[in-house]
Amino acid sequence: MLARRTLGRIAAQPPVLGAAPSGSRNMATLREIELRLKSVRNIEKITKSMKMIASTKLAKAQRAMQAGKQYGIANSEVFEHSPVEESGKRRLFLVISSDKGLCGGIHSSVSKAARRALADKDAPVESDTPVMVIGDKAKAQLARAAGKNIVMSFNQIGRDIPTFADAAGVADLIIKSGVKYDIVTIVYNQFVSALSYEATTMQVESESALKESPGFKAYEMEDDVTKDLAEFSLANAIYATLVESHACEQSARRNAMDNASKNATDMISKLQMQYNRGRQAAITNELVDIITGASAL
Repeated sequence: MLARRTLGRIAAQPPVLGAAPSGSRNMATLREIELRLKSVRNIEKITKSMKMIASTKLAKAQRAMQAGKQYGIANSEVFEHSPVEESGKRRLFLVISSDKGLCGGIHSSVSKAARRALADKDAPVESDTPVMVIGDKAKAQLARAAGKNIVMSFNQIGRDIPTFADAAGVADLIIKSGVKYDIVTIVYNQFVSALSYEATTMQVESESALKESPGFKAYEMEDDVTKDLAEFSLANAIYATLVESHACEQSARRNAMDNASKNATDMISKLQMQYNRGRQAAITNELVDIITGASAL
């Protein structure tokens, strides 16, 4: 009689090692922990691979950024000698981002800076201040707060290292769009170091603004000269900000993937410890039941 009760108790144990006892709720079984461990390990492999790819692209992007900065420096020297009165001028905001994600707060950074710039210049988001966006991510974010202001958007730019041809194409479309403006305010991410960046702005004057500046009024020149200079200056500024934003994106993606890999490693350690404890508890319970049954016999 006693042996029959003992065998019945042993047969009632869970058939799978580490399975949750009958009637238990919200208890992770060893099988569930094992599947979760496998999933987190796969994620860790992916994030480590993406970090290595981003590190390689960052080195190339930094070299392109150093070359592209010369275009921005040349523009700054021109506009320093031709200051323009900004009050009462119609502005066009050009927000530079990208189409890809998994790169930290790159997109939200320029979106917030664009909204602040609109407010700082006494141009609330409900006004008719035109906004153009490079990159689908920033466009989606700005569409919620300033959707009526977005007059044009660009995508598929910066998939690889941006070129001057990309910047010239964007500048040409802006000029041919028919949008009236006196000053173009470019909102982009400025590269500070491999670990940090900050959203900033760059001013580019239009043809009409250059003609009204005291530095240009002092000389007699043909209209085509000022027009060509304004178009070339806009392309230069867009190129310089594109390559710098691209470098920031690769840097942020590498840091994001590095943090994700570290988080995955920590989670693997915790899950592995939980799995080992659960497995040890299950084996101990099996041994206790076997020894109890043998003692009863």
